[in-house]
Amino acid sequence: MNKRLSEIEVGKTVLVKHFEKDDIFLKLMEMGCVPGETIIIDQVAPLGDPISILVAGYHLSLRLDEAENIWVEEIKAISVI
Repeated sequence: MNKRLSEIEVGKTVLVKHFEKDDIFLKLMEMGCVPGETIIIDQVAPLGDPISILVAGYHLSLRLDEAENIWVEEIKAISVI
């Protein structure tokens, strides 16, 4: 089931499906947030905005209005032993 990135809880792993608005696509693509990429929700600010995600090996901070335009699918985290 697809959800907006802004609706995902801390600690969850998701897969980027698509973007709602094309104008944000180029900005996010430059930062490694592209369809098919895995994202881990790292932190949420005390008032809920911004959120910190782990994508393409680094931390990225997104405002909620940006995260609302990213549609994702929740997946099971892969554990490394």
